[in-house]
Amino acid sequence: MKGTMRLEAFHEVPPTAGLPPRWRDLLPWRGPSLAARAAEFLGVEEVQVTCSGTAALVVALTALKRRSARTDVIVPAYTCPLVAIAVAHCGLTLRPCDLVVNGIDMDPATLAALCDDNTLAIVPTHLGGRVADVDTALACAHRVGAWVIEDAAQALGARFADDASIGTKGNIGFFSLAVGKGLTTYEGGLLIAGEAGLREDLRRCGEEIARYDAALEIARSAQLIGYHAIYRPLGLTLAYGLPRRNALRSGDAIAAVGDDFSLSIPLHRMGDWRDGVGARAFVRLHDFQEKLDKQAVRRRSRLGSIAAITVFQDRDRVRGTWPFFLICMPTRAARDAALSELWASHLGVSRLFIHALPDYAYLRDIVSALPLPNAREFAARTLTVSNSLWLGDEEFEQIACALERACANRNGGAV
Repeated sequence: MKGTMRLEAFHEVPPTAGLPPRWRDLLPWRGPSLAARAAEFLGVEEVQVTCSGTAALVVALTALKRRSARTDVIVPAYTCPLVAIAVAHCGLTLRPCDLVVNGIDMDPATLAALCDDNTLAIVPTHLGGRVADVDTALACAHRVGAWVIEDAAQALGARFADDASIGTKGNIGFFSLAVGKGLTTYEGGLLIAGEAGLREDLRRCGEEIARYDAALEIARSAQLIGYHAIYRPLGLTLAYGLPRRNALRSGDAIAAVGDDFSLSIPLHRMGDWRDGVGARAFVRLHDFQEKLDKQAVRRRSRLGSIAAITVFQDRDRVRGTWPFFLICMPTRAARDAALSELWASHLGVSRLFIHALPDYAYLRDIVSALPLPNAREFAARTLTVSNSLWLGDEEFEQIACALERACANRNGGAV
């Protein structure tokens, strides 16, 4: 009880295990640039730094749009709403694809049916650090002459079976450096492409649509300093925990997970100082992810002992990252029963995205209403458990026991 009271009063676990910042990251930096560090980490020739992962997608889509008159972009029906906003920003048409049953990948048959001569790009998504099925997207894209853009926003550091970085199998890949990700510049993104001509198009496009904005860069720099100040268990209680619990009390699940995005996408260049902060932090990222991997092995075993739940894991030989555990409960009632006990706690339990894309009211002018049963079922039955190193074994066991109770009483009450 004493340990629990200490945790409740002073210790907020983040919902995703981001690389803890260090104050010396903020010092002036004269070493390799963020782009150079990222290229070395990813094992690619060149990386383009953008102001956000969403901006990276906008640059990618804009560059492809200049190459083709096609207008359709196929994305998973369960993904970040910012993907839909980016597609609309570029004047393109979003085509949501339903998921496989109880999985993160697009259903192959549905994807094949959606692909036609108007398909510009397919965007497989490496959701929550798990490595998605890119091969099916590539096969469909090649059949109709489309491009593949890998959405690796949540999976920097994940690898395919041949040890190549995710983002390198498709024509284009992008990553996010937003708050809570594996490494952050408060907002930022990385954009890669395999073909030299496409990299040149992306670079030229980025220079044209993203100008330096001194006022916005000052604001982002101040936010990054604030992030360094609050990204610790006590600070997160004030900056994240209290606002989340207030949103839950008011019944606003979208605000509780931060799904309430603006339809306006800032496009600007990252300044040299934030670039240096990211470059310095990159040195620690590999070792940090190794620690998360080791912790995940132990805790996946405990979660796997709960027979009724599905813990999403990696396919053979691929190696994802583990910012959190993505869990599918046996029923929506069981998921809601678990959340009723855990979501408002300080234990780092949350949801990933609240809805399938068509079900966000603020996206109704962007996403058509469609029958997407698997994506909606996925949204209704999943929750996330943090893999933060700040979540102790005792607290993790509290979560596991709560999940067991929710599964034992599958008709539990809703949040």
